[in-house]
Amino acid sequence: MTISPVNPSPAQLLRSPLLLLAFGFGSGLAPRAPGTVGSLAALLLWPLLLMLPTTQMWLLLALGSVAGIAICGVAAKQLGVHDHGGIVWDEFIGLWLVLALLPATLPAALLGFVLFRVFDIAKPWPISWCDKRIDGGFGIMLDDIIAGLFAALVGQGLLIGLDLYKQTA
Repeated sequence: MTISPVNPSPAQLLRSPLLLLAFGFGSGLAPRAPGTVGSLAALLLWPLLLMLPTTQMWLLLALGSVAGIAICGVAAKQLGVHDHGGIVWDEFIGLWLVLALLPATLPAALLGFVLFRVFDIAKPWPISWCDKRIDGGFGIMLDDIIAGLFAALVGQGLLIGLDLYKQTA
């Protein structure tokens, strides 16, 4: 991710639905830690996705992932910066993936949020490999999807290993 001194203005986001989505409905304009702020925005929207039937929620995640390749890729080209720090649609999808794979409870959602941010920021292999070697919208999306899968795996392990499923049910 590259932190660019150039952010679109809120007015530009409102004029461009693509940039509005790429910047997480404006959350990516945060002056500090836009990825974390974007993830917080995604966390706040998660209860709306939980209202959907399971198949529709997974369909929305799949469509959001595929559309994210174009959303993030086009936004990066418009801004002239690969993986601009304010492009947080990938954080939305990555976090929603974690949350979809964990129990639908507040403690599990908070655990998923923390683990996702840890994996997204630390970028252990293969996340770092994807981040450095795969360009365009696909690369922007892929590292966050892998971070989401890792966070879900560790989250499930913690919930099972520490016998926390009873406390999150």
